[in-house]
Amino acid sequence: MSETDKERCGVVAVIGAPNAGKSTLVNQLVGQKVAITSPKAQTTRARLLGIALHDKAQMILVDTPGIFAPKRRLDRAMVSAAWEGAVAADAVLLVVDPVKQRRHELMPLLEQLKDRKERKILVLNKVDVSKKEPLLELAQELTAEVDFAEVYFVSALTGDGVPELKANLARLMPEGPWHYPEDQVSDASERLLAAEVTREQLYAQLHDELPYDAAVRPESYTQRPDGSVEIRQQIVIARDSQKPIVLGKRGQRIKEIGEAARKELAELLGQKVHLFLHVKVDEKWAENREIYEEIGLDWVK
Repeated sequence: MSETDKERCGVVAVIGAPNAGKSTLVNQLVGQKVAITSPKAQTTRARLLGIALHDKAQMILVDTPGIFAPKRRLDRAMVSAAWEGAVAADAVLLVVDPVKQRRHELMPLLEQLKDRKERKILVLNKVDVSKKEPLLELAQELTAEVDFAEVYFVSALTGDGVPELKANLARLMPEGPWHYPEDQVSDASERLLAAEVTREQLYAQLHDELPYDAAVRPESYTQRPDGSVEIRQQIVIARDSQKPIVLGKRGQRIKEIGEAARKELAELLGQKVHLFLHVKVDEKWAENREIYEEIGLDWVK
């Protein structure tokens, strides 16, 4: 770009109660998948950046974990990551699911947003499955609580309303040089992205059978001479009783998880992928500082 003075670049924090659709919205704004999604709440654990471009503006999207009342160390680390993601942002998007609402988590969030100086934007998601009147009533109620600069009605799933939101965010970004190359869509390393894709498949295929005390540790990520990549990962679970769930009968389940993750990674990375998974039981993994660092979370007390 020759007219550097017209380039714009800024940070947009995406916050909300668990399972409001933040990761799906970030993926829509970027134009491709950069954050994992799941019907399970609290899927996002670390601050993953998606990088969206529009009309000479680069928007650095901080996809924060859903904010909730933290009990365990892992919960506290996730909530800490969420608020850190909102610090010094040029705009804060509050994403709300008007169907489930999760008011016990939404109301404290509104309280904390009230006094923040960043430009606040309300995004009511899932308009594809919501009735118009209750949506408008909810918008009026929430804007009476917090001084939102704008309100958008979108469907992160179908993309409805997202182009208008993206265009407005681009206009809000301050003038300045881009922080990332034009073709970069995320700051997540390929090792971390690969681990996240496998974790998404764990949730997708095991539904309610596997609780949140599971992690995927990247062990090695090696480029082979033939242009393919060899990825080795460890699935860490907290109890022996969970091992047969993950492995499945004669190892069929872990094979299916690995195959689905391998296919998606090959598409995302644009190269052939050899994925090797193994399961380890570690009752205290959620107290292991090393694992936190590997999955992109800060260690909190």
